[in-house]
Amino acid sequence: QVRLVESGGGLVQTGGSLRLSCAASGRAIIGYDMAWFRQAPGKERELVAGITWSGSGTDYADSTKGRFTISRDNSKNSMYLRMNSLKPDDTGVYYCAAKEIGRRNFDYWGQGTQVTVSS
Repeated sequence: QVRLVESGGGLVQTGGSLRLSCAASGRAIIGYDMAWFRQAPGKERELVAGITWSGSGTDYADSTKGRFTISRDNSKNSMYLRMNSLKPDDTGVYYCAAKEIGRRNFDYWGQGTQVTVSS
């Protein structure tokens, strides 16, 4: 069982930056691909960025490419999301997720951290 806890959310003005962290416990995350998702009010949850177990591969939603950077430190059992040039459309609850290598669906989720971008 992998337990995930997000932190770093908050209120920021348009154009500002935030760094989200996801701390894992229970198992080493080296065996897991990981990702950040977000859900805005009234909208479905969407993938923001993903990273392979080794960190060698990353993927981003078109809306976040060039502004967000996903990274991980397996020695600290943690994952991060650096968010720059934030826009009001980036507002939502951001979730950390993990899945075992080779599995299709993400099995483990954090409780989420709120990000609010004011205009």
